[in-house]
Amino acid sequence: MSRNTEVFVIGGGPAGLSAAHVAAKLGATTLLVDDSARVGGQLIKQTHRFFGSSNRDAGIRGITIADKLQQDVKEVSDRLTVLENTAAVGFYHNKEAGILSQKAYERVTYQTAIVCTGATENSLTFENNDLPGIYGAGGVQTLMNVHGIKPGQKILMIGSGNIGLIVSYQLIQAGVEVVGLVEGMPTIGGYLVHASKIRRLGVPIYTSHTILKALGTEGVEGAILSRVDEKFQPVPNTELEIKCDCICLAVGLTPLIDLFQQAQCRMVHVGELGGLVPLHDSSMRTTNPEIFVAGDASGIEEATTAILAGRIAGARAYEATHGKSAQAEAIVAEAREELRTLRSGSTGERIRWGRERVLKEVGEC
Repeated sequence: MSRNTEVFVIGGGPAGLSAAHVAAKLGATTLLVDDSARVGGQLIKQTHRFFGSSNRDAGIRGITIADKLQQDVKEVSDRLTVLENTAAVGFYHNKEAGILSQKAYERVTYQTAIVCTGATENSLTFENNDLPGIYGAGGVQTLMNVHGIKPGQKILMIGSGNIGLIVSYQLIQAGVEVVGLVEGMPTIGGYLVHASKIRRLGVPIYTSHTILKALGTEGVEGAILSRVDEKFQPVPNTELEIKCDCICLAVGLTPLIDLFQQAQCRMVHVGELGGLVPLHDSSMRTTNPEIFVAGDASGIEEATTAILAGRIAGARAYEATHGKSAQAEAIVAEAREELRTLRSGSTGERIRWGRERVLKEVGEC
């Protein structure tokens, strides 16, 4: 079995949905595949209100943004095909890729592809870190906000970035006791507004601490913490035992890059963006001219920036097949200006450094 499309979008999160919508709206026949049962990516389990641009869903909950993006793609269904429960399994020669659903393996031929595969959660190395009851923050959100299942009664959160803070607050709202929040750095990593909520609710915050060991045999029964020095090494005789039945790891994300490597895209390691990312220009085009990238696969950021990068990639992918378009240029210019605003200020400094490093590599900066 085979399919033919002008623009092939892999990943139905905020970046992929935005890219597919723009490409199809401009006039390209577009195919989007996602390995989940429902497109929307991480947004479908995010119940908190987003920050960002007032022009781009600030103050709206993630689940509502997902609904809006899903409605957008329905409006261009005459040119856009969406396949859920379908994974992209490889890039081959001659603009061919393979997709696999529960029913069949199919070949896809395309003119351009936009890879929006997102990221995978990081883990930590500590004793007994494979006990039942140890989750990534994304897994906890899926249990609570998608399936309505509490992961435990007393949870210890590791990591104080925005994800760790937001998920902690959501756990408390669901009636779960957050017995502590552990952060290796001397200060909290997330926004002050999120941290303040946690502090007001009386959750102990252990900065300059790490987890040494999970306690238990058949499941989590507690954890041993330790203070760390300036080199993040455990300080002897500072161990602290915490009782809990669940441990949640919110220690960052790493871009998913397998498909870029198969497509022979040049990779570059940028710590500020989460690790290895495909080298790409300001049009989100990789060193393989047929392949574009958007979202966390291009560097770890927020959903709003993923939407904007997806719009740029969708417009440029359309132009790669149909030629220059004034409408596409307007979409790109608007998205770039919004990205510049979102990444400005002290909170976006790290991302700006990372993006500048990538652009220098391709000679755009």
